[in-house]
Amino acid sequence: MHDWKKIILRSNDSMEKAIAILEVEALGIIMVADKDDTLMGTITDGDIRRALIKHQNIDTYLSDIMNKSPITSSPEDTQEKILAATTKNNILQLPVIDKYRRIVGLKTINSLLEVKKYDNVVFLMAGGFGSRLQPLTNNTPKPLLKVGGKPILETILNQFINSGFQNFIISTHYKAKMIKDYFGNGSKWNININYVYEENPLGTAGALGLLSSNVTDLPILIMNGDVLTKVNFNSLLDFHNKNSGVASICVREYDFQVPYGVVQTVDYSVKSIIEKPVHKFFVNAGIYIINPSILESLDGKTYLDMPNLIQTQIDNDLKVNMFPLHEYWLDIGQLDQFKQAQKDSKSIFK
Repeated sequence: MHDWKKIILRSNDSMEKAIAILEVEALGIIMVADKDDTLMGTITDGDIRRALIKHQNIDTYLSDIMNKSPITSSPEDTQEKILAATTKNNILQLPVIDKYRRIVGLKTINSLLEVKKYDNVVFLMAGGFGSRLQPLTNNTPKPLLKVGGKPILETILNQFINSGFQNFIISTHYKAKMIKDYFGNGSKWNININYVYEENPLGTAGALGLLSSNVTDLPILIMNGDVLTKVNFNSLLDFHNKNSGVASICVREYDFQVPYGVVQTVDYSVKSIIEKPVHKFFVNAGIYIINPSILESLDGKTYLDMPNLIQTQIDNDLKVNMFPLHEYWLDIGQLDQFKQAQKDSKSIFK
């Protein structure tokens, strides 16, 4: 049982602190209060992501990003009234406040209902050779390399299962039989697993062309089989459904600091010198959602990577949205990342 008192922060606490507590406490909300615990506002996953899209610094005060008029409930409200409020306002948490607006509790939709089940297909890409992780991958496909005593792909699978997903398709090529023998049909986890096999490597998007045209009429979640993350897949799917795009791509903020003073000029005239400026970018995190209509453009024979597929949608004036991550994320592409994953697994995926 989570302690709601641990998610009360002050308005001058930082966004970085809120992100840490959101991930540790897993209640999906921060309640911002004064020293008397009078509610001043709330911070949710969506508030954090909107701040990240604006490149707001992680030192930003919560007072600058919080919702100052959150929906609340009182201690006297019935479960039916609380459920009605969450449904009407499309929210997952309700702070409980007394008549003086002091926080006395928290109601969450998860505490009132069973975990929601999703029929969406999750497509996990596990066909790569893992060349950069040799010699570890000489006899073992990268998705079966163990991190924290468990194959990387099993950790990914469990993340989706815990979020309510139950229908999976795994794309295979290198040492495909080892992957199929380990995961089977998914009955060990009470889920459904099917496979597609790439006779020749098709790239991260080309393998999608091997799916049946009627595999689903729901958005498809796609993820590289070498990424460890604590992203909230429920929030990701909800974001995609609300924002009317053909695709959503998860992004991670990446900072690059120029190691020199940058001289800005007009012709030969120096106008300023900026010492070691930091440039912020969003980079591809290897997690996507696409509408099934995109499958119609794939033939299952042509090599194609996901960035190229996404760019084609953009070139055709179709809407593609980005979903910024603040949760833990690690791409296990090289030996250094693999070693880092072993360390992280002791605290993050225990």
